[in-house]
Amino acid sequence: MGSIGRRRAVAESAAREERMNWDTIKGQWNQLKGEMRKQWGKLTDDDWQQIAGEKDKLVGKLQERYGWTREEAEQRADQYFEQAPR
Repeated sequence: MGSIGRRRAVAESAAREERMNWDTIKGQWNQLKGEMRKQWGKLTDDDWQQIAGEKDKLVGKLQERYGWTREEAEQRADQYFEQAPR
């Protein structure tokens, strides 16, 4: 396998792992929501219902409520879930 093939395999593996992590988050959404409310207090009850464990929706709401760029909101969400106990 050449270096391009290895990079593609690593990228595909990372994407699969992220999907699995977000599948886990979605499955535990109600339990995780309480802790996340402490982290992101500007999100409303309606926001949390709309997000419903979907990463793209969470990132969008973080952008909207905090005025962050998409990249910053995604980075902050990723950092939170990397550090959050499961």
